[in-house]
Amino acid sequence: MTNFLVIMSDEHQARAMGCAEHPFVQTPNLDALAARGTRFSNAYTPCPICVPARASFATGQPVHVTRLWDNAMPYTGQIKGWGHALQRGGIPVESIGKLHYRAPEDPAGFDTEHLPMMVADGVGMVWASIRREDERVSAKPRMLGEYIGPGQSKYTEYDAAVTKRSEEWLLNRAEEDDDQPWCLYVGLVAPHFPLVCPQEFFEMYPSDILPPAKLHPNQGHVRHPWVEKQNAMMDSENRFDSEEERLAAMSAYFGLTSWLDSNVGRILNVLQASGMADDTVVVYTSDHGDNVGARGLWGKSNLYEESVAIPMIMAGPNVPIGICETPVSLLDLSATIPAHFCLDFACAGQSLFEIAAAPPHLHRAILSQYHAAGAVSGAFMLRQGGWKLNQYIGFEPELFDLLEDPEELTNLAPDPRYKDKLLRMQEAMSHHVDIEAVDALAFNDQADLIAQYGGREAALKLGAPGATPPPRVT
Repeated sequence: MTNFLVIMSDEHQARAMGCAEHPFVQTPNLDALAARGTRFSNAYTPCPICVPARASFATGQPVHVTRLWDNAMPYTGQIKGWGHALQRGGIPVESIGKLHYRAPEDPAGFDTEHLPMMVADGVGMVWASIRREDERVSAKPRMLGEYIGPGQSKYTEYDAAVTKRSEEWLLNRAEEDDDQPWCLYVGLVAPHFPLVCPQEFFEMYPSDILPPAKLHPNQGHVRHPWVEKQNAMMDSENRFDSEEERLAAMSAYFGLTSWLDSNVGRILNVLQASGMADDTVVVYTSDHGDNVGARGLWGKSNLYEESVAIPMIMAGPNVPIGICETPVSLLDLSATIPAHFCLDFACAGQSLFEIAAAPPHLHRAILSQYHAAGAVSGAFMLRQGGWKLNQYIGFEPELFDLLEDPEELTNLAPDPRYKDKLLRMQEAMSHHVDIEAVDALAFNDQADLIAQYGGREAALKLGAPGATPPPRVT
């Protein structure tokens, strides 16, 4: 039995890697990891926002099962997850870095949590749980940060500290006279905003190499009505001071991606130097993606590939080398970790080892959903085969043929030639989730939460106004 190392970043767009054939993003360390293992080319988050996605990863259950809908409903350990399965099995399991759970004192499934980043004040973004259009408020601070460009932020300082602690942990573990296999989870924040990037990485992406924004409203693109309403809550695109600042935001995002890659490289280099690399399975992934200006959108919070698709790479002993096209999600990673240690764990996923070893199963269905900041109603995605359905409560659906249209340029749902395909995809969605019932359940749970905090006006004063502040590091 071998060790298991999970490295999870935050907001890393699946396509922003050299090994994913991005035209200019430089990720040599992730590329090297993919070259000696399996890259899952169709991987998805169960929810394109941090807290619900991480709760689903912890538990191996979709959002409508955890009922942790948004960034004000963090994981507490009450629903037992893969970490608890390891603890029951006697496997040492620790975390370093961002978790985005409720509080360090909660029994979340780790023996020790080093430098844990949790939701602000143990409550998170409570104001964002107020979603009904006639009640919600717009974000006041600019989501991407007041300053955009080269430099250091609290987040880059935090990632540096997490990387250093991970290096120390691996070296200390190697020095112990203990053959017991272990599991370590490392949570890095980049390339999550604020879009402030170390100078040398910012300079890797000058404005003259950046592509024009895809489907930008200024060029005539009409956003889906649900997306238009969701984006209106923060509307980052219209908060740039100039076109130069918008381009700087793109440079900073891609620079932070390469900064992230350099930190992954440092951790993997120490794993190699420790002598434990040949006995350790490594998985790299992210909690969700980022739009990076596509459709005039920034951040995550929608069901397009830029936001909902994630990187997923696994390498190590008994991992096949190549690309696996079978659709997967973070729930499958949840299943993989206990399975690696031959431990029972009931969850909605399947071991990535099994998926990678089997012939491609392109028809495998993957569900994602969103009930968080800015969503005036629930949104549900089903990926099955080469097709992708986005359903929005109270709005028209979207249907994309990802094999012919991987950039999602053409919504086929209104086209009468695809009526039968749309109906079949909607029927398939209904086998996985009752979208109307789940939408009502989410709104009811969020209303109950707001009432517990004393009502709307009291709730608006709680938690962080935007990105979670990192813990103090020394």
